Amino acid sequence: MSAFTLKNYACGAWTEGSGVADIASAVTGEIVARGGSGGLDFKAMADFARDVGGRNLRKLTFHQRAAIAKALGSAIMERKEELYRLNFLTGATRKDGWIDIEGGAGTLFSMASKAKRELPDDFILVDGAVEQISKEGSFLAQHVYTPLKGLALHINAFNFPVWGMLEKISVALIAGVPSIVKPATATAYLAEAAFRVLIETGKVPDGALQLIIGSTGDLLDHLTGQDVVSFTGSASTAAKLKSHPVVIRESVRFVAEQDSLNAAMLGPDATAESPEFQLFVKEVVREMTVKAGQKCTAIRRALVPAAMLDAAQKAIAEGLGKTTIGDPAREEVRMGALVSLAQREDVRAKVAALKTEAKVVYGDAPSSDPIGASAVVGAFVAPMLLRCDDPWTARAVHAVEAFGPVSTLMPYKSLDDAIALCNRGEGSLVMSLFTNDPDIAREVVIGAGSFHGRVIVINRDCAKESTGHGSPLPVLVHGGPGRAGGGEELGGMRGVKHYMQRTAVQGSPETLRAVTGSWVKGAATEATPPHPFRYRFSELEIGKTVETPSREITLKDIEHFATFTGDTFYAHMDEAAAKANPFFPGRVAHGYLILSFAAGLFVDPAPGPVLANYGLDELRFLTPVSPGDQIKVRLTAKSKKKRNDEYGEVRWDVLVTNQKGESVATYELLTMNAM
Repeated sequence: MSAFTLKNYACGAWTEGSGVADIASAVTGEIVARGGSGGLDFKAMADFARDVGGRNLRKLTFHQRAAIAKALGSAIMERKEELYRLNFLTGATRKDGWIDIEGGAGTLFSMASKAKRELPDDFILVDGAVEQISKEGSFLAQHVYTPLKGLALHINAFNFPVWGMLEKISVALIAGVPSIVKPATATAYLAEAAFRVLIETGKVPDGALQLIIGSTGDLLDHLTGQDVVSFTGSASTAAKLKSHPVVIRESVRFVAEQDSLNAAMLGPDATAESPEFQLFVKEVVREMTVKAGQKCTAIRRALVPAAMLDAAQKAIAEGLGKTTIGDPAREEVRMGALVSLAQREDVRAKVAALKTEAKVVYGDAPSSDPIGASAVVGAFVAPMLLRCDDPWTARAVHAVEAFGPVSTLMPYKSLDDAIALCNRGEGSLVMSLFTNDPDIAREVVIGAGSFHGRVIVINRDCAKESTGHGSPLPVLVHGGPGRAGGGEELGGMRGVKHYMQRTAVQGSPETLRAVTGSWVKGAATEATPPHPFRYRFSELEIGKTVETPSREITLKDIEHFATFTGDTFYAHMDEAAAKANPFFPGRVAHGYLILSFAAGLFVDPAPGPVLANYGLDELRFLTPVSPGDQIKVRLTAKSKKKRNDEYGEVRWDVLVTNQKGESVATYELLTMNAM
């Protein structure tokens, strides 16, 4: 194929840069694309992101931004075949590309869905409960999140040019922060093609997304304390970026996902005949060969009980022997090439370092020509399994990452020893444990959790549905401590919050109600007719209240409820036993009787905008109700969240009190109301 020129997307326009670099196919070595960023005005790009992109995004609510993310995911899926054709040039098979391309779209879908469910249709996000910081409650505090007024600089790795870009964009977009994307040059042609798909939807607000092909020039010189750098790549590059004078001076937020010596551990309860042994072997082989081992989550260290070392070596070698290597576009090929010849040489150099402490027990001999390709011009390398019999005194096997189809097998003496060896990696994105003993799983999590961003425990019960060792998920944190960079990406709304500022707001109840859009105790209420249940979702104002008449609860009520429901707990039926209980003065009403009577007091029974009772949260029973006590209810519209064009969720603050004015029960009622 003829080489094509990649363009930057800067300040709302596609721009061809100077200083062009050639990019070769990983399979054929032919030049497939050229691109550079010379001549770009990086300060103008930063200003455009903040002044135009940020302003446009902050005009939209969380739900509106989530709708954009969903639309972008749909666009990727609609044009995925275009991307698959370019994917083969990177050395990846279609299965590898599925993780990258459709996995990237799936991340957009997942984050959009979570945002619609968990975030308000608003511009501000409430964090936690109201803090009462004065005796009478006239002075309160509430933590809130608001979008940073800066930009997100996303510096991505070569191995997942689509997913790596989209997983970062998804959280920044929903947070309301514009992104400048800098893909790795080796696979920039695939990233640029996916980026074009996003822009061509027409859904991206002006300035919300920009693209740099090549160097970031002096862009870091123009960062501020409102900006975020999210980096994926080597520890050495991360250190260089983090130590940039402007990053240090401005306290620029820095999220890093870097080198990771991830471990897989076969539990001490396993035998060569146990399902967990077979699952362990299968996962090690898979993680070595998917993406030709070019995954930040790939298994680099495989730990087994010392008595199982030979059996594990034999089984893993047999699994690797079934791996067909060659042109990734061919159906019979299971593993393609590394991303470039330079990467192949880097892997070989790292393996040489590992061989000072370990021996290659599979893949050391030169491989035959790959299927449908040439080992001379293509960046092909056979999977290599090393064995280190003395991992306790070794250093390289716990410190050197060969970013390819390479893993080191090693023994351990005891569970404590295995945990210590896992942690010798000094921080990883993920570790996996293969055990059928829940107590072993608990010990490993307690002992190793602080060294790993994710711990996956696989056994015979969950293996069929397991997502596997190496699969980051949008709802789970992706990152790890220490060597892995210390950052966290994704994790549902946790990832979104990386691009927002948490602020403690202090003021009166009415002030907090206005700021947060949620009613708080002490804020104004409005109790005039009609009943709050008569208002449609779009009409209902926060603070709308109904205060009910009182109802007496009799002993007959309590006994009937007990007989009718079958709940004859002694506190409701046995006076002497109830009085002996430190919580009750004698026989008392059921908590759920109180809830039922409360509903009977505040519910407006006629058909209307309230479509359904969706549930309740934060239920607490505070004061026992004895026969003869009277209860009444105050129901207040606390907050609203639109679900779709037909209905929305209303959250009601419910307070049940007795004849003395004491709080009997509190909870939040959820209803679905027609728009």
